[in-house]
Amino acid sequence: MRRLSLAGIISVFLLMGCNGQLPGKPTEAERWRAPADVSDFTELYTQNCAGCHGSDGKLSAARPLNDSLYLSFIPDNALKQVISQGRNGTNMPAFSQQTGGTLTDRQIELLVSGMRASWSKPDAFKGVGIPAYSASETVTDKASDGLIVNASTSGDAPSGARAYQTYCARCHGSNGAGGSAGSIVDPNFLNLVSDQGLRTTVVVGRSDLGKPDWRSNVAGHPMSPQEIDAIVAWLVSQRQTLSAAQGIK
Repeated sequence: MRRLSLAGIISVFLLMGCNGQLPGKPTEAERWRAPADVSDFTELYTQNCAGCHGSDGKLSAARPLNDSLYLSFIPDNALKQVISQGRNGTNMPAFSQQTGGTLTDRQIELLVSGMRASWSKPDAFKGVGIPAYSASETVTDKASDGLIVNASTSGDAPSGARAYQTYCARCHGSNGAGGSAGSIVDPNFLNLVSDQGLRTTVVVGRSDLGKPDWRSNVAGHPMSPQEIDAIVAWLVSQRQTLSAAQGIK
């Protein structure tokens, strides 16, 4: 009886081994993988981006990435650079291995292509004159077939103050300190957002916060490239004024 019982137990384990069903054996999806070996977009996004940008790219602390206009505005090279190097002076960290992060160049490319495949709607912006991503150069690597509008190399802050009154004061107050919308001259805000971040918000808006894009602040009168540059220059000047008043170098 003892021999039969032992033989039976051995047979059971052999059968389980042949079927790959040993107790505690992980499934293929559960197997541990080195961080650099992860190649699934959803897994990469969840591990590295969802905490700030939301599990589906929306409704979280940081700018929504599930925003087709934003993805049509920002070129691939700029999006890769932001993920790779982060944004100095902001809460956006650097993720590339070269800068101390965990992501390989290939994984950063997978994040960019995955966001575009999941959330971009390039056909919605065909023929739309989307302003250039950067004011310092003409961007040609666009994500959509939208028209590219050249931007001047710099904005004029006094002109920006006037343009601000036209496009922004109704919601943010005559001096930017807040109205129906929040303050945009609050040092806590200005010290956390880069110059490019200011430009992106002026052009793309914030769909999650009800902030309109450059076409919709005044019905039927979109901002011109020069007005966009000028408003950004005015906002930057507010940060510089605040920094000087606080003795920040």
